[in-house]
Amino acid sequence: MDNNQDNIILNTPEKIFLKKEYDDYAEIRYLIVNELKEQVENVLTVLDTNPVISGRIKKFSSFFSKYLRLLKSGIKEPKITDLLGIRVICPFIEDLAVGESLINKHFNIIEREIKGHITFKEFGYESTHLLIKIPDSIIEKHGNPGTDIAEIQIRTILQDAWAEVEHELVYKTEFNPFDEPMKRKLAAVNASLSLADIIFQEIRGYQRKFSSEMGKRRETFFAKIEESIDDALFTEEQIKKSESVSNENINTIPVKNDASIDDLLVSALTSHNQNRFNEAICQYTKILELKPNKLISSIIFKHRGMASFACSQYNEAIEDFTSSLELDDKSYKSAYYRGVVHSVIKHYSQAIDDYSLSLTINPYQSFCLFRRGQAYYHIGDFPQALADCENSIALEPDNNSVIKFKELLLRKLKM
Repeated sequence: MDNNQDNIILNTPEKIFLKKEYDDYAEIRYLIVNELKEQVENVLTVLDTNPVISGRIKKFSSFFSKYLRLLKSGIKEPKITDLLGIRVICPFIEDLAVGESLINKHFNIIEREIKGHITFKEFGYESTHLLIKIPDSIIEKHGNPGTDIAEIQIRTILQDAWAEVEHELVYKTEFNPFDEPMKRKLAAVNASLSLADIIFQEIRGYQRKFSSEMGKRRETFFAKIEESIDDALFTEEQIKKSESVSNENINTIPVKNDASIDDLLVSALTSHNQNRFNEAICQYTKILELKPNKLISSIIFKHRGMASFACSQYNEAIEDFTSSLELDDKSYKSAYYRGVVHSVIKHYSQAIDDYSLSLTINPYQSFCLFRRGQAYYHIGDFPQALADCENSIALEPDNNSVIKFKELLLRKLKM
């Protein structure tokens, strides 16, 4: 169809009819898009990354332009399937498949397409477009919107950024770059955004693994604290020191020479969680040999101290927690952990000093108050122990161990 034909169509009764029909359905379409948006939001609440969801109604100018393009392509009765649209913008690539799966379970998907706006494939940044049948319940509630189909687009943040800019530069202007420098620039931008999405996903995966390993490590550490301190407190038995794990061959465990600090840390945490403490200590030591900055070194000393504590190397644990504090005087956990070790070896006065230091840095620690109260108990200062116990309960009222400890103190004080 040539330009003269375009001009004829632009001024025919057909356009006037289409515009009137478009306007007649405007209010209903607005209500339906809003309800569709709410339903999609409810469906995707299981995603912990909180995707951004928006709804839109295609403007008449865009609708009519697409109508003309379809006429040009030979379609006699063009059907516009994206008059009503929902866009789901996710932070990470992995969210796309999960989001699509959830939508597939709750809506009737008529068509699925992976596409970009433009026609030359080498620049197309993929995004998922789903055509869904508008639920009958929504149409019955609000009325006929002039279409029974809506489109849901699922993209990452970077895919959406590319699509928006691409739409302005290429799609709306029907620009097709023929010169190689311009094509290379577009390809470079596309490649950079695609790579960034991949890297973000890799970082996300690393964070998830790191968080999981950290959680397991803490569970192991706290279990040993309870075994070493709480059991002895309530049974009035002497603490039985575990046999120390030998340090023999600690430096012969192979570590890749080109491993990064991140790789070494995840490997060390994995070894730690699998109770391969000497191997974990070796890997923490390897990280320290790379001379990271003070904050990272403080964290690694803290981890290594926890591994040493786990295999009952108490002196080494105290040294590492001390080194951690020297590098970061705000590391209240290092002070707390050092207090725990002093409690285990029954150096209660030193333990009280450490717990007090930790509470000076961060006073809102229920368990630190609990541990200090236990240390006061062991040196016979029951009133101070009770004060710490009550403050601990104020911060964490449902902690059964602390409640049990308070009952013990009240018996001791005969109150």
